[in-house]
Amino acid sequence: MSDLLVKTREICRLLDIKPARSKGQNFLINEKIYDDIIAAADLQPTDTVLEIGPGLGFLTAKLARQVKRVIAVELDDKLADYLQMGVGSQDIENVEIVNEDILRFRADAYLFGQDYKIVANLPYNITSIFLRQFLTAEHKPRSLTLMLQKEVAERIAALPPEMSVLAISVQYYADPKIIRTVKAGNFWPEPEVDSAIIKLMVKDSFFPTVVGQREKDKRFFRLVKIGFSAKRKMLKNNLAGGLKIEAKIVENILVEQQFDPKIRAEELALTDWQKLFAAFAPFVV
Repeated sequence: MSDLLVKTREICRLLDIKPARSKGQNFLINEKIYDDIIAAADLQPTDTVLEIGPGLGFLTAKLARQVKRVIAVELDDKLADYLQMGVGSQDIENVEIVNEDILRFRADAYLFGQDYKIVANLPYNITSIFLRQFLTAEHKPRSLTLMLQKEVAERIAALPPEMSVLAISVQYYADPKIIRTVKAGNFWPEPEVDSAIIKLMVKDSFFPTVVGQREKDKRFFRLVKIGFSAKRKMLKNNLAGGLKIEAKIVENILVEQQFDPKIRAEELALTDWQKLFAAFAPFVV
């Protein structure tokens, strides 16, 4: 039995914490993987890190030794109180514990426009909404180093012909790289699925935020969602129905842009969608 597992069980016993699947409370109990997360995040002494889901604070303590400031957002009241006591007892001065739901968290109230990086062991059930919240925010992080369900990480980093709305939505804003797989046995309690560490580097083109960018983004994703609206249909049929234009017009535009008129949405890379958006923009309202 690992030292971290013993510590984790003892702390949970003392705090009367029964890990809840609804809160994504599967505690990482492998020291090496904590170190791999730190290495992947590529932290600098001047960095500010927003940590989501600090749990029992094992990663939080490592982050505090690497960076200038850590803002650790923990939803669970008992864990937040424990973390607050732990920070005080260790005389750590660069960690701020925030007892709040990350989906209601207002970053600028703590970051004041400063650059920041995200490190998170996300509950699987909030992954999509979390990514949308921070990747579409006006004040975006420079990078996100995340522990996700392995299948979700693979979907995010997918290439044609396995693309999805999720893959396009993330790759539009950031370049994803899967760092490593993390087997279920590295957590307590053990989850039903394996996990993966994935790093998302937000593209430099989104710094600073361009006036009108949000409206352009909304129209782009409107086109993407229409394209994926019926998986088994060819792209031209989805676009014709969703944009309310004749299928022949759609086919002609696809051919002009050098796409096979029988192509399906999952076969298109991000660059293909950007090319299509330029061609179909007049029809996207």
